[in-house]
Amino acid sequence: MEYIVFDLEFNQSVKKKENRTNKEKLCPFEIIQIGAVKLNSDLKLIDTFDSFVKPSLYHEIHPYVSKITGIKISDISDAPSFDKVFKEFVKFISDSDSILCIWGKSDIKEIYRNASLHKLSCEKIPKSYIDVQMYASKLINGSSNQSVGLEKAVNHFGLSDSVSYHNALNDAYYTAKVFSHIYNSSMSPQLYVYSGISSDDIYGLDPYDEDSFSEACSLFVKTLNRELTKDEKNIISMAQYIKYDIDEHEIKQRIKSKKNRKKKQKPNFHK
Repeated sequence: MEYIVFDLEFNQSVKKKENRTNKEKLCPFEIIQIGAVKLNSDLKLIDTFDSFVKPSLYHEIHPYVSKITGIKISDISDAPSFDKVFKEFVKFISDSDSILCIWGKSDIKEIYRNASLHKLSCEKIPKSYIDVQMYASKLINGSSNQSVGLEKAVNHFGLSDSVSYHNALNDAYYTAKVFSHIYNSSMSPQLYVYSGISSDDIYGLDPYDEDSFSEACSLFVKTLNRELTKDEKNIISMAQYIKYDIDEHEIKQRIKSKKNRKKKQKPNFHK
């Protein structure tokens, strides 16, 4: 058995939301770099994959993306197309029975969404995955609901070295280090099923679905490389409701109701 630990870097539109094309709405995050490391059954690194991707949607690097990743348009303008890089990545995986390892579920979602945009089959992409961030967050915070950034996890476990962050290969390397460090037999793979539902991430997420809220938070934790504040989580939650045209009063009532449900679920050991 082999583990494919991969990471992606994305670009996004610099246009206002209302001015975006249908394609841009279907794929708000375009992959501009794929990085991966392959581990054998003993969790030893046996191969790496790294490639920039020539954009087909967004031909201008969003300033925030450039600031975070350091990627410039000159880095990707002559890179191979997504079709070519994706096919090479599939060859790198080599075995559809391999297990994907990711830092948060947003990357696996985007590899499917970008492939769908280019009408490429994901049949040979493994469906089994391990969300390393979830397990690391449980160990650090005692709960997977409080997601931690990759850099914090690396520092917490004493795994840091001279490799920088916000580069797809480097982040895959660090994710692999955390995975190897915390791995135990209870970390069973989950099955990923791509819904194919288009969304603008937060605004496309179901406000009644706890998994959707966690997915949105995970995306921001990965991007910001830090934990979210309580206020930031409330903003994300409210943004989900806004998509469904729920008024402000009902938003507050539903958030309050959600909190009350969580309180009721806590066992009372003082009875």
